[in-house]
Amino acid sequence: MTRTARALPRQERPSVSAGALWLWGALALMGLALILWRFVGGLGAISNLNDGRPWGLWISLDVYSGVALASGGFALTAAVYVFGLKKYYPVVRSAVLSAFLGYLMVVAGVAIDTDQPWRLWHIMVFWNPQSPLFEVGWCVMLYTAVLALEFSPEIFERFNLQAPLGLIRAIEIPLSILGIALATMHQSSLGTALLLVPYKMHPLWFTPVLPVLFFLSAIPVGLAAVIAENALAGKPGNRRTDLPVLSGLASALPYLLGLYLALRFGALAWEGKLGLLGNTGKYDLLFWAEISLGFALPLVLFSLRRVRGSRPALFAGSLLVIAGVVLNRLDSSLVSLTTRSGFDYFPSVEEFLVSLGIIAMGVLAYMAIDRLIHQPYSSY
Repeated sequence: MTRTARALPRQERPSVSAGALWLWGALALMGLALILWRFVGGLGAISNLNDGRPWGLWISLDVYSGVALASGGFALTAAVYVFGLKKYYPVVRSAVLSAFLGYLMVVAGVAIDTDQPWRLWHIMVFWNPQSPLFEVGWCVMLYTAVLALEFSPEIFERFNLQAPLGLIRAIEIPLSILGIALATMHQSSLGTALLLVPYKMHPLWFTPVLPVLFFLSAIPVGLAAVIAENALAGKPGNRRTDLPVLSGLASALPYLLGLYLALRFGALAWEGKLGLLGNTGKYDLLFWAEISLGFALPLVLFSLRRVRGSRPALFAGSLLVIAGVVLNRLDSSLVSLTTRSGFDYFPSVEEFLVSLGIIAMGVLAYMAIDRLIHQPYSSY
């Protein structure tokens, strides 16, 4: 692919208040301290996990939700490098960096939740290809490496390393295609893993098309995360992304959200489960909360030109999509699963603080990398 240098407008680095830095720093340190104590005292030292509920908040929030939120990386690289939509180039690198850090956070969540994380390397030697989680593990490892390579041009440009930069540029399209394939596989396979427990999962969430639903919901939430991040960066004093770029991304969301809703309700109708709506108590409330606030309302909002033309409205609408998909992942992988008789589970305060700490570490890492490596000029 032929590239010509293009000077992007000189932009200011994000201005972050001291209070925000102290808050993120305190959460990160608290999370790190609890993580260290978890490895000293074991899972039971800080979590409420038990034999009746072997996975909890960390898997549902840090892994299931984290993987979905990081899908903006493969969606944007596909749009720019495979389909040639160059107008979205200004947001590709921030999307790839967010995805890379997001997957590192996913790996951290898995390591913390695993009883013996020092044995995670066994997946590379002792293969079990019949397990959905085997495929998820391999895809996450490989895709994290792909994201590192996709972000590496930023580092090579920063330090004027032309030889490795040229090598990465030469394989950019094959690398993007590989990333798309890997992301597609494990986004859907996280849903496949839940198909192994059909009788433990509430029927409003269990469906044979769950892998497809997971993939279809990952794309809009990934784009929403990219929009929210860049819309927030449009605050005065921060690095701005042109509004038409964000508006263009938002214009795709009604179609993606509509496709998800059509398949979700189509599956309920095909399986004869529409009668459950309105008759399942708290599960009914959770179902309608994720559908209405996270999918239906954003679909209507992003269909309006005045919403797509406003940074605050783009940010608010994107937060709704993010909240809806995160709630969907929590409902699917945690709330809707029954616990073995005689056991109960609710996340401990320490579990919430560990998850917040991991998020804070990711935010601080993003700020640091953006400040150290951010380039006012780029090329494609």
